Amino acid sequence: MSKMDNIIKNLPEKAEEVKKETLKFFKRVNKKPPKNFDVGMQELHDKEFRKTDCMECANCCKTSSPIFTNKDIDRIAKHFRMPVQRFTDTYLEMDEDDWFVLKSVPCTFLADDNSCSIYDVRPKACAEYPHTNRKRFQKIAPLTMKNVEICPAAFNIVEAMKVKFSEKGGKHTRWDV
Repeated sequence: MSKMDNIIKNLPEKAEEVKKETLKFFKRVNKKPPKNFDVGMQELHDKEFRKTDCMECANCCKTSSPIFTNKDIDRIAKHFRMPVQRFTDTYLEMDEDDWFVLKSVPCTFLADDNSCSIYDVRPKACAEYPHTNRKRFQKIAPLTMKNVEICPAAFNIVEAMKVKFSEKGGKHTRWDV
């Protein structure tokens, strides 16, 4: 088993270990975001993704589906020179929240080498994943809590966030990926 496989295997358990602390932190920063929170989160995101190779992991593509917006569907169907309805019928279904998602995982468009066969036209949700560099990041705590169970980089960013923006400092669990 590779180092990355081991990290991915243990990630849900590690996320569960720090979940209570993470939820408490999100609750606090949601009420009163620290000064320069968005800038700090962008710095943490950039720092982590200078070290992280998503092609080594691709766990997001292997275990979950992004949401496909109508713009995504139109763009990808056009890429395949396929009618929108045929693309939708072939690859997508509606989830319980009435969003279009892939019918199956791993992602249909994920190649054996973890590359994406539709990278240039991929869904917006894929392009923005794991959403750790968006403004008012603290507002997407529920999504982030799911992402830290899937994405080692998201886990590391959130752990670093808790230390950087902690009132008293704090422990930081980090996995080098």
